[in-house]
Amino acid sequence: MRKGLKIPEPTIERLAMYSRPLETLLEAGTILVSSERLAQSCGVTSAQVRKDLAYFGEFGVRGVGYDVGDLLEEIKKILATDREWTLCIVGMGNLGSALVENENFRARGYKFVAAFDSDPKKIGKKLPCGLTIESTDRLRETVRARHVEIGVITTPRTAAQRIAELLMDAGIKAILNFAPVQVRTRKPCVIENVDFTVKLENLVYHLGKIP
Repeated sequence: MRKGLKIPEPTIERLAMYSRPLETLLEAGTILVSSERLAQSCGVTSAQVRKDLAYFGEFGVRGVGYDVGDLLEEIKKILATDREWTLCIVGMGNLGSALVENENFRARGYKFVAAFDSDPKKIGKKLPCGLTIESTDRLRETVRARHVEIGVITTPRTAAQRIAELLMDAGIKAILNFAPVQVRTRKPCVIENVDFTVKLENLVYHLGKIP
């Protein structure tokens, strides 16, 4: 990748998408994959696959394809998913509880090491994953002590910004926010706001176009 080159966000998202079928192919013992086959698996064009990968260097051999294992390894290096990341989650309602028990997080190297809530009835409860719900009053010290790198927010919208501030004060530089509100952060913290209703509205818009 050329120094100083800004990579489009959709390209980063597609790289993550490309890794899924590559993992499946690797498990099946497939050695080589063409850009056409990879594109078909991800619902994009082969030209898009080649363009996305070209941002980061030369991959594969023209007319032969990509080595599945090598390409997957390179994509993981680019995305920094070739190592384990430590997470904490704040807000242990239905969504928070479901996320912390999701096997897909663990399988991809995202390890929850702390869970927080402000409800006295939930604090002290042992979760099936082995974590014990802790008070948000202990958030700063726990995050620092356990070297948490990513914070996940699943609180009501009224608490989300305050929790984001607490996470940033504790040294968190990346936040995944599921609360239905756009949380503001200060540099160098990055945030990904996930609003399920936006996805649903996009879905029903297209559904309405189907005769």
